[in-house]
Amino acid sequence: MSAEQIKFLKRTKYKKIAILAIQVFLIVLFIGLWEFLSRKEIINSFIYSSPSKVLKTITSLVQTHNFFNHIVCTLKEIFIAFCLGSLFGFIIAIILYEFNVLAQVLEPFLITLNSLPKVALGPMIIIIAGANLKSVIIMTLFINLIITILNLYNGFINVDNTKLTLMKSMKATKWQILKYLVFPGSLKVIASTLKINVSMTLIGVIMGEFLVSKEGIGYLIIYGTQIFNMNLVISGIILLILLSVILYLVVNGLLNRYQK
Repeated sequence: MSAEQIKFLKRTKYKKIAILAIQVFLIVLFIGLWEFLSRKEIINSFIYSSPSKVLKTITSLVQTHNFFNHIVCTLKEIFIAFCLGSLFGFIIAIILYEFNVLAQVLEPFLITLNSLPKVALGPMIIIIAGANLKSVIIMTLFINLIITILNLYNGFINVDNTKLTLMKSMKATKWQILKYLVFPGSLKVIASTLKINVSMTLIGVIMGEFLVSKEGIGYLIIYGTQIFNMNLVISGIILLILLSVILYLVVNGLLNRYQK
């Protein structure tokens, strides 16, 4: 490599390190300021809690062996709903792409369902499926499946039209068009859809746990609200933030590794 290339790589590396350092500093500053304001009673520590109280609450959950049960329960629901939503969304998007008339018929209904507040369906889901894991999964699928279908379908229909016309003129089969043009041309859309699906799945799982679950991080939050234990509520929220970051990094890392 030339000297200029080496300098460019070094600048890029230092820039990434600087950005990470600033991010860590902001997190530490926020936690320190939060603890300081709470200890000095500038903010109401009963309502807003404090980092030390949150840490004690999480430690207590670990000591009573409830912490990992709630984490595992939420992770299991996320894994099942994410896999089902991604798989069914991918299959249905392909079907809509192949059958244009069907897509035109269903698209208004999909958009309407996507805009519908899913929590309104909660009572019906509970009556049909019962107050169990199935209700949580169904609630989550209502949230992540539809947006997965719409994103993938829009990605498929926006592939290079010139290449599509060329392949059709060469009498390529539908499978060949999908395999050699649509899928490779939609990789970025597929990757971004999976990243969005992670957050949508987490939202759906927590919403489902609010309604029916007796375990999980969502249950911790709703239970803490019912007994007015704000330390437990904020602990659950922080666990959700950490879990969402970890899941995003895992999915993003897997996608980057696959694309390389």
